Amino acid sequence: MVFTYDVESFRNSFEHEATWLNGFMRNVSRYGKKAAARCDGQTWTYDELNRDANRLANAFMEDGIRKNDVIMYMLFNSPEFLFCYIAGHKTGAINCPVNYRVAPGELALLLEDSKPKFFIYDIFFSDTVAKALELSKYKPEKIITCGKSENNASDGESLSCYMHGKSEQNPVLTEKPHIYDETTRLYTSGTTNKAKAVPINSINEVFSAHDVIMHYPLTPEDRTLNLTPWFHRGGIHIGGPTPTLYVGGEVIIMREFKPRQALEIIKRDKVTYITGVPSIFMLLARAQKASPVNLSALRGLCSMGSPFSKAELLEYRGLFTPNILNGYGTTETFVNTYMRPYSPIEKCSSTGQSCIDDEVRIIRPVADGHGDPDDMVKKDNTEIGEIIIKSPFKSTGCYVNNPEMDKKKFHNGFHYTGDIGVWDDDGFITVLCRKDDMIICAGENIYPAQIEAALNENPKVAESAVIGRPDKLHGQCVVAYIVPLDDSLSTSELKEWCVAHPMLPPYKCPKTFHIVKELPHTATGKLMHYKLREKPSGNKK
Repeated sequence: MVFTYDVESFRNSFEHEATWLNGFMRNVSRYGKKAAARCDGQTWTYDELNRDANRLANAFMEDGIRKNDVIMYMLFNSPEFLFCYIAGHKTGAINCPVNYRVAPGELALLLEDSKPKFFIYDIFFSDTVAKALELSKYKPEKIITCGKSENNASDGESLSCYMHGKSEQNPVLTEKPHIYDETTRLYTSGTTNKAKAVPINSINEVFSAHDVIMHYPLTPEDRTLNLTPWFHRGGIHIGGPTPTLYVGGEVIIMREFKPRQALEIIKRDKVTYITGVPSIFMLLARAQKASPVNLSALRGLCSMGSPFSKAELLEYRGLFTPNILNGYGTTETFVNTYMRPYSPIEKCSSTGQSCIDDEVRIIRPVADGHGDPDDMVKKDNTEIGEIIIKSPFKSTGCYVNNPEMDKKKFHNGFHYTGDIGVWDDDGFITVLCRKDDMIICAGENIYPAQIEAALNENPKVAESAVIGRPDKLHGQCVVAYIVPLDDSLSTSELKEWCVAHPMLPPYKCPKTFHIVKELPHTATGKLMHYKLREKPSGNKK
């Protein structure tokens, strides 16, 4: 390629310096005495947060952590999560925060897949971690705990002790950082037992931060509170640590969501932006109406997961703030459409229009393969198609250790979401259903295939089918249809089986069981889940 100028100066500067860590360090220099994070009455300035992250980073490096080593952690939203995240960037390691709601068997698979050199977890999850380590064929070199159990006992080397006395100076790396370095790895649920690991590189994190900064918009004067777990991309990258610390704002930390406590934090800490999912805002609204608090500092709210109804949107504009965004996207591509505060309210059931740097299309779907990205359905809000996303700045366009899913989900620069929807003349997209029958319960993605596999292991079960049913609080709940092999099979047995199963955390266990004589199949023997959704059959037992 022939250029009209010498590109080396720009290339060297951009490729090695346009990193998320450099953005954070600029704020340490600019705003050293300014608050960066606050949790349970304790505040860290940018200087203090940097020193704590340095102590952990230097401890990591003394113990042999090097570039591209994986540091996996199972932590609540917490200062310790921040220390790990920033220290990972400082050492060149790969941050891998994992869902603390997973079952032991699921965690064992994640350990085997990413092979983390270090594993850090809140002691609250000791039982899950102990069982996972027993099941896993891979054992991390070092395991570190934080937090306290009910009896204040520790079951391993604590993070505070591990960091104690280590250098507060910025660590020096032997290799120059690069914008293509994988800095964060997030897991998204799959339709089989093999979870999908999504690699996020440094420039993805920078552009994800920029995306939030310009869409909210976010400034150094803002204080953000994300009411969802940071192990989600929507947790860490939307109104969470990544954009807030990059812009120079303050991260308000809440370990777990409790409506009344959240309202008090918003009032006390003068939170300016809150982020969550619809079920969270429903509970928050209920608490605010029951006993109102002063939310005058709040100037923005961002929801993700599913759209608000017109009644909900009008209510939340009055209860919280007129500045409400509702985002849609994937772990692989971040947020790709928004319903903006100025969007027509009659279109609130849609997921909005594409983000500034993204291209979202609805194309004619292909049953087993990729539809042509240029074969788009009509913009008439009637013709149905598959939603595909091109998000070149915020996506690596692949998975880790999963070439089969690479081929299935990425094609011609687009991510094939598996979501089915329609769009209108103005490009407002409405998601109708999941091509792969995914269930969304309280913001968690649940795939029927995994639950069906667990149910089918029961010696009294001949066959099972799992679907989602509308649920007022959680969006959807899990419902199972069972063909028994033994007529003595009861729902109490099925419930006990699911609770004890190592691959099923509580939120994936079916809420309701139906014992049926048969399930609907296609001519080729595939289960027709949509038939069960259209007309429930069978009786509870």
